[in-house]
Amino acid sequence: MSPRAGNAGPHTLAFVESPVQLLNVLEWAHAHAPGVGLTLVVLSPVDPMTRGQLRRMSDLARDEGHQVRWEEARGGPLAPFQTIGGLSGLLRRARRVVLGDPFSRYVQLLLTITRARDLVVVDDGTATMEFVGQLARGERLVRWHRKGGRPGPRDVVFAPVSASARRRLTPGERRHIEIFSSMPMEETPAGVAVSANTFAWTRTRFGPPRITKGADMVGTSLVETGVVDDGRYLEAVHTLAKAHGATRYFAHRRERTDKLHRLAAATGLEIVRPELPLELIARRGPIGRTVLSFPSTVVHTLPLALAGTEVRVAVCDIDPAWLTENASPRAQGFLSGVTGTARDVHRLSPTAPTAAPNPANPANPANTASPSDPTGPAPFSATPPSAGLVGPAAS
Repeated sequence: MSPRAGNAGPHTLAFVESPVQLLNVLEWAHAHAPGVGLTLVVLSPVDPMTRGQLRRMSDLARDEGHQVRWEEARGGPLAPFQTIGGLSGLLRRARRVVLGDPFSRYVQLLLTITRARDLVVVDDGTATMEFVGQLARGERLVRWHRKGGRPGPRDVVFAPVSASARRRLTPGERRHIEIFSSMPMEETPAGVAVSANTFAWTRTRFGPPRITKGADMVGTSLVETGVVDDGRYLEAVHTLAKAHGATRYFAHRRERTDKLHRLAAATGLEIVRPELPLELIARRGPIGRTVLSFPSTVVHTLPLALAGTEVRVAVCDIDPAWLTENASPRAQGFLSGVTGTARDVHRLSPTAPTAAPNPANPANPANTASPSDPTGPAPFSATPPSAGLVGPAAS
């Protein structure tokens, strides 16, 4: 164990289900508990890309002196019972619980067991904005992209657990609630302590990055969550990349492989599957002088992670015409809010494609991949040469 970790143990227990949540737990520990180790429980998902990033982030957590407990929480029908049973002792002894996704049914179930008086919610991306608003208004916890209407059968069955979790996340005489976030907070629940995540650990641990002259694009899972139409998204990426001379596309961990292959063939972009959260990849470099994004978490986090560099983050609004018929009625307003509240970013308006991409026609100019192969599809790589590197900050 690292000597700077202090006495690692069950006093502070953290639960994460995504690489971004784990990153933000490390940021919270750096800001609020320097030199004190914690026990970090990874409730592993089944998605291979997410698991891979979580493995790499777990290595970083161990390097910082924290104990990591990997749970195959979704490894079969009995896995949830085995996981919860194995964690019950730790939960009852913990004085503080740190969690990354208050919307997670797994986490909500675990909250019914803990006796901890201190609860800390760290960022799970833009969902944190919605969580804070719902908590302030006393609403039930529902993810923003879920379609409005009556709850489904599973929602009804789980409603008592969700209600109990919401009560435990409400401050009281014997319960302290903290939100550690880089997201803007328009509504702050009464009695909740809010502290800013400035990505100080990321800037200390990595970089400064080497900056290239071109532009990079950041992918989004809005298609996979049913919010944005697949074809419209491909057209928007093509138009944005052509207008700004982008060469690389950093895929979101949830983006489907078939969609990414079509995107590469249609746009000529090199598709990169990062092995770490983008904040760390960008901070280590190399990274384009301009980073293009649609409304997502990174329009808030990248300016913080890249503070002090010359990198410009530009965000393109989502045109209402891009939304699917199944998109939640709240989707447009929420996405507009994500963009409108972002600091230190350049805002781009959605525009019609100048030349619609055609994956089936390699002769289409949009399919130009590289000078060495002007007619073939763009490269599809797992990670750029330096994207997966993990090491100390450059001297």
